[in-house]
Amino acid sequence: MSRIGYKTVTVPAGVEIKQDGNMVTVKGPKGELTREFSDQISMKIEGDVVSFDRSADDYKTKSLHGTTRANFNNMVIGVTEGYKKQLELRGVGYRAQMKGKTLVLNVGYSNPVEIAEEEGISVEVPSNTEITVSGIDKEVVGDAAARIRAVRGPEPYKGKGIRYVGEFVARKEGKTGK
Repeated sequence: MSRIGYKTVTVPAGVEIKQDGNMVTVKGPKGELTREFSDQISMKIEGDVVSFDRSADDYKTKSLHGTTRANFNNMVIGVTEGYKKQLELRGVGYRAQMKGKTLVLNVGYSNPVEIAEEEGISVEVPSNTEITVSGIDKEVVGDAAARIRAVRGPEPYKGKGIRYVGEFVARKEGKTGK
């Protein structure tokens, strides 16, 4: 059984929290995030410590308890430190480049794939085989990185494709391997 909902969140200096009913706004040095939480979970702000309590002990409310605390903690970390996902391209001729606010990927298709940079994230290309997606909202950063990876996911025979840095791709033998 998860006990994450019972853990308190310590708010660092320089972070403001505003609660208006179910709407919670967290403002910090990197930006501002707003999210609506369930009315079944109550939030208590006592100085620089925030705790969460649930109204009932049914399965759904227990699930919301831990999720609410984790989402709030992600908001606090996002406005103070931010989030970053790194991707790498593997394959002969595979490369990435930025043209203004558009990411252009050459990953083995007949035409380059263009992906527009979304609001709330920044995409950087430190080298032609590395992509860095960063922002303050963990959900948006992870979603954008997953969409980029989905253009050409890593394949199991040669390992070519777009993958997260440090991701393990299980390799298979070809038909000649016995």
